[in-house]
Amino acid sequence: MEEAALEAHPDLGLPPGRGRMRSIRRLGVSRAWVRILHPPPLPCSGTWKTAKGRGEVTARSPSAEMASMEDINLDAPMDPGFVWAGRNMLANSASVRILIKGGKVVNDDCTHEADVYIENGIIQQVGRELMIPGGAKVIDATGKLVIPGGIDTSTHFHQTFMNATCVDDFYHGTKAALVGGTTMVIGHVLPDKETSLVEAYEKCRSLADPKVCCDYSLHMGITWWAPKVKVEMETLVREKGVNSFQMFMTYKDLYMLRDSELYQVFRACKDIGAIARVHAENGELVAEGAKEALDLGITGPEGIEISRPEELEAEATHRVITIANRTHCPVYLINVSSISAGDVVAAAKMQGKVVYAETTTAHATLTGLHYYHQDWSHAAAYVTVPPLRLDTNTSTYLMSLLANDTLNIVASDHRPFTTKQKAMGKEDFTKIPHGVSGVQDRMSVIWERGVVGGKMDENRFVAVTSSNAAKIHNLYPRKGRIIPGADADVVVWDPEATKTISASTQVQGGDINLYENMRCHGVPLVTISRGRVVYENGVFMCAEGSGKFCPLRSFPDSVYKKLVQREKSLKIKGVDRTPYLGDVAVVVHAGKKEMGTPLADTPTRPVTRHGGMRDLHESSFSLSGSQIDDHVPKRASARILAPPGGRSSGIW
Repeated sequence: MEEAALEAHPDLGLPPGRGRMRSIRRLGVSRAWVRILHPPPLPCSGTWKTAKGRGEVTARSPSAEMASMEDINLDAPMDPGFVWAGRNMLANSASVRILIKGGKVVNDDCTHEADVYIENGIIQQVGRELMIPGGAKVIDATGKLVIPGGIDTSTHFHQTFMNATCVDDFYHGTKAALVGGTTMVIGHVLPDKETSLVEAYEKCRSLADPKVCCDYSLHMGITWWAPKVKVEMETLVREKGVNSFQMFMTYKDLYMLRDSELYQVFRACKDIGAIARVHAENGELVAEGAKEALDLGITGPEGIEISRPEELEAEATHRVITIANRTHCPVYLINVSSISAGDVVAAAKMQGKVVYAETTTAHATLTGLHYYHQDWSHAAAYVTVPPLRLDTNTSTYLMSLLANDTLNIVASDHRPFTTKQKAMGKEDFTKIPHGVSGVQDRMSVIWERGVVGGKMDENRFVAVTSSNAAKIHNLYPRKGRIIPGADADVVVWDPEATKTISASTQVQGGDINLYENMRCHGVPLVTISRGRVVYENGVFMCAEGSGKFCPLRSFPDSVYKKLVQREKSLKIKGVDRTPYLGDVAVVVHAGKKEMGTPLADTPTRPVTRHGGMRDLHESSFSLSGSQIDDHVPKRASARILAPPGGRSSGIW
């Protein structure tokens, strides 16, 4: 988008209300943006004159929205409720220059004081006393941290699941992400069984591209297996920018794959250099547990926790790591929710297996006690899978595993539903849609519980919220690091500022917030996406469709280099020996074998006579039913009246 300026007002804006924008300077503008700052109670619209005639823009809801106008040329009479956002236009220009001055730059491995200069959507300089061209927008970051924008590796925007469509589409979901300090998201495509993966991908792209406010990529779900699925996986990696595939060991009769199918998918992933993501729960036993709970009359949200004990997660985690190890494929475990599963991951890493693991904000900070709340709607709001755990030590333990790199990433797993949608399972907990919100609150909640809670420092915070995701998904150091040449996805973070989370003020969808009334230290003051200021001091300044799809390259070094070296060191080799030249058994009819004559030096043992004395470790069993020494006369048995050694008497 080119720069544009409005000369009618000194601060490049007009007061709300009816007015005319005069003297618009034409700078090759092909698109411009109008922001509805004070919408009336009902949807409103405005008109303007262009070189092509009159046009119209409509706000879809009485909230801060953005709408586009094309080929602005002359005057533009605006209806009440509109204001020209001149500053916003400049902030969203791709050619804008930004200087972040006086802050501490935090990467995953170091912290240092430095200024950051951004131009053309790229970080150009990092350091002190930089040579900066004139006209740069200066952001004062004194006393603040300058961190890479967050990368949320698990989001579900505009996804229909369990007969309900989550309330956030790609616009509202990515908008909430930016407000919370996340500048890139990775969504999911879950095709139905027996349907095309490529077609499902194209459909998702058509929904997302016109809506997203920030960069995004996609995981592809493998919900069934056939040879043509492998062909489409290769197409997605080679032509569509997909480098990760997600499988499920649960959701029986819907998405669940058998062990043999997992084995085949892992082999395919290894061949094409993709990441194999797995939701690990024992789907067969989960289904049986749900039936048993319903038979006992348990229909409420607590049934989720009862039917999915952590041992089922731990067993499936161990099993899938074993399958992946047999195929020499890296495995990425999602939604790790329990102490037991965390221990399995830790043990596998100690053994040198190539395993990565992700937990969610909810699992790392909340407990399953919410499922037993007296208010059904409150309990249902927390329904996700694997479920939150009753053990109050679990969340603290998972946060510790994030801190020590047993768990690599924390994601939101954002899939919000309204109370009305959750109520589809009011009589049967198996019909409550699984999903919670969190894309907006992920960064602040992890800072509060992780950094303020003393579990990790600011560098580890950057690692689990951004850098590790960039490394694993082959985006690093283009994303996830503040260095010259990286994408200008930057957040000015105030570690001392506080906010109280509430559903009444959230941008993300849903009518209940899991972290209601939680007071968090750590607040994003400014969010910069691709060199554009999109959020500043509580004001959102980005238009839908301004984000881009980021193709992900296969064979990420941080994943596959380790695997290649491991394969070299553990390469299986046969024994180099001289050929066998002896007799070979001949297979005859009905599966019987004709054995050659035993060699003369074949060792034998005397066969014990039937009824005679024998060593107890030897057997008198004969396949023929007779013994070779049966011709020897048998000695008559003798009745022994006295025990061996003679009779005994008292010692006195």
